[in-house]
Amino acid sequence: MVKTTVYLPDELELRLDAEASATGVSKAELIRRGIAMLLDASDRPRNDAPLPVFRSGRSRDTDEMRDDIYLQIKQRSGRR
Repeated sequence: MVKTTVYLPDELELRLDAEASATGVSKAELIRRGIAMLLDASDRPRNDAPLPVFRSGRSRDTDEMRDDIYLQIKQRSGRR
């Protein structure tokens, strides 16, 4: 997991504390669930395509592979 800091308004923090106490679920887990629900409900199209496989016919070093992957990601993000 990756640690992320989130600043919450006081009212939302109080509600989150109350929900965590009432359900016995940690605040972090409630936040993760809320984010997952938001993203699952999003109408934005998902791009579930895997990263491309490169077959150049020769062995390539890690710098070449990294550069190709970077270009693929840059091209895909430009299509949004």
